[in-house]
Amino acid sequence: MSSEESTIMNSEKSSENTNVDDFKFVKKPVYSFFKRFFDIIVSALAIILLSPVFLVVIIAILCDDKKGHPVFVQTRCGKDGKEFKLYKFRTMCVDAEKQLESLQNQNEMDGPVFKIKDDPRITKTGKFLRATSIDELPQLVNILKGDMSFVGPRPALPNEVAQYNEVHKLRLKVIPGLTCYWQVQKDRNSISFEDWMALDRKYIQDRSLWLDLKLVLKTAVAVFKHNGC
Repeated sequence: MSSEESTIMNSEKSSENTNVDDFKFVKKPVYSFFKRFFDIIVSALAIILLSPVFLVVIIAILCDDKKGHPVFVQTRCGKDGKEFKLYKFRTMCVDAEKQLESLQNQNEMDGPVFKIKDDPRITKTGKFLRATSIDELPQLVNILKGDMSFVGPRPALPNEVAQYNEVHKLRLKVIPGLTCYWQVQKDRNSISFEDWMALDRKYIQDRSLWLDLKLVLKTAVAVFKHNGC
């Protein structure tokens, strides 16, 4: 059995048995200090080194679709549910949000999350950006600002958080991240919502600098393989 399969099986067990009282959240000040130090240094260097890539991507997006801004800004929920503005390179048509309601019946995820494999709102350039995860690069700014970290539960939309129960809300106890346990799973979109939440709770309880490094490296491998991680 692979480590990924083991992680999912463990999450399935915890999703069946977890309640708020069973969840033990331990503050880790030393870990948090070095994690934030790493986030600041690496995100700042990455923004500087990748600035030519930013420029090329912006030009490509505008050439594909001149109607909208190349950077998509969306409200997300961070630590303790605090809202912040998340940045991504735009991969969808300008009126994507308006089209969402008409596509709800095609949702392939359970729970308060919307995902479909072949989303018709995604532009030609957007497909490449998503496959290579280049669309996530502007979140380096979020990491530098402290809204996000390199590793942590993916930041949810406010309307999704509004539907969370008390167990789901446990994932809001830490700063959200660019990657996480769920992000590095194969066929992650086939994982149930409850198991996704369980994976986030597992990360929060397991979190360490060594685990963060492993998840970053796994994410890099997934991106290199064009898994759209």
